[in-house]
Amino acid sequence: MWANTDNRPCGGGDRSSVLAHIAASRSAVRRSSMHKVSGIGGFFFRAKDSDALTAWYRDNLGIDPVPMAAGEEPWRQEAGETAFTSMPDAIDQFGLPDRVWAINFRVPDLDGMVEQLRAAGTEVTVDPTTYPMGRFASLADPEGNPIQLWQPED
Repeated sequence: MWANTDNRPCGGGDRSSVLAHIAASRSAVRRSSMHKVSGIGGFFFRAKDSDALTAWYRDNLGIDPVPMAAGEEPWRQEAGETAFTSMPDAIDQFGLPDRVWAINFRVPDLDGMVEQLRAAGTEVTVDPTTYPMGRFASLADPEGNPIQLWQPED
């Protein structure tokens, strides 16, 4: 630190490296004491036919609708990794250019989920590559919203 009155660093090093170290230390302290969200509490989006789309997610992916009466249970997801990121505007992963979001669901058995969806008439594209983080498949809900399924690598 700077203990000398003439701004000479004690313990060696130039002033800029000492100041950079202090700034990095302060940033680390802020991050460690920063309040953070603990998960996603909901995902809300517009639909042309909200009731039909809610039923599709329930019937095809097992996502229970939001409870509307006492005693009804909400859908509960399993704990696990969640990717949350913005992506470049030109990315084609979202399908049509007017789509501004995509959702990725973790699944324990990608092949079983793909078989179930295809049996229900949903077109699913399985990525043939197995990545270090797992396997993926892509589909769209009945309104064209992009969905990715992810089976994490064990």
